[in-house]
Amino acid sequence: MNIMRFLVVFFLLATTPFFAQDKSQSILNDLSKKIKSYKSFYVDFKATIKNTDTGINENTTGKGWVQGDKFHTVYGENTIISNGIKLWVVSKEDKAVYISSAGDEDEESLNPKKLMSIWENGFSSKYVKQEGSNHVINLYPKDPGKSEYHTIILKVSTSNDLKSVQVKMKDGTAMTYEMVKFDGNIDIPASKFVFDKRNYPGYQEVDN
Repeated sequence: MNIMRFLVVFFLLATTPFFAQDKSQSILNDLSKKIKSYKSFYVDFKATIKNTDTGINENTTGKGWVQGDKFHTVYGENTIISNGIKLWVVSKEDKAVYISSAGDEDEESLNPKKLMSIWENGFSSKYVKQEGSNHVINLYPKDPGKSEYHTIILKVSTSNDLKSVQVKMKDGTAMTYEMVKFDGNIDIPASKFVFDKRNYPGYQEVDN
């Protein structure tokens, strides 16, 4: 199964580590508080994946709907649906639907809720600088030996909105997610979070 690796979020370098940690954490806390105030949200983003060593240079778009633990994501030719209990990964390339438990997601699953909250657990953060109307912050995994990436750089606007996330992988791949649109507290039909096989005739269902 060829699912684009998804991940997300924040920061770089500071001259005074104690102050930098305080400043970055304050910004992230405010961002989390704002996002959690929405009962649901929609996000539209652009994604770029580059690796100069292997010649990879891919551009695609994505969008996602989130309500509580439920989400629906369309990313390139892949669709990922979760009702909070089950996870359906629909691969157009494989013409297959991979079914698993929602709790079995790994770092490669494209979950828009992760994108909007990844900084909350397992990272240390450093404030880098203000770049125009955006704060630049670096996130570093607290257990780097268990992570496929070494740094996540995020830009948060001074009005407290997530603007972009760049994930730097250990193999030299850089994945950048640029937020195009964000709408909070939207009405989402319940059917959005359930896989309907009638929409995918001829697709093989595979239980993982």
